Amino acid sequence: MELGRALAFAAGRQHGALVTIGRDGRPQLSMVVYALDGPVARISVTQDRVKTANLRRDPRASLYVVGDTPWVWAVLEGTAELSDPAAVPHDAVTEELVELYRTISGTHPDWDEYRRAMVAERRLVVRLRATRAYGILT
Repeated sequence: MELGRALAFAAGRQHGALVTIGRDGRPQLSMVVYALDGPVARISVTQDRVKTANLRRDPRASLYVVGDTPWVWAVLEGTAELSDPAAVPHDAVTEELVELYRTISGTHPDWDEYRRAMVAERRLVVRLRATRAYGILT
């Protein structure tokens, strides 16, 4: 499948399954919300999750995106880059998390509370750069 076509399909959605490679070599899947920025899917995760540990060990990952039926889908494959965890309410990571939230969900009722939560939860941003795709888009 042509990468551009898969990216256009995924850009119209925001839910998917992030597939990482577990310690034992098996795939590990996590449902995520993402925002696509060109070929880069950005995902908010916490420092202590298995998917984060998997990506630190092996940055190869896939994002499975399903269409309106289970027979229409695309997988974006690529390499993930992880930011540092949010450390203070107005650092660059926290600001990227705010921007990511705005892209996915719009406004938040209390941005100061949101920023504090991002630091407390030790959230970071996964940036999965898609380099290959496959699937069925009919």
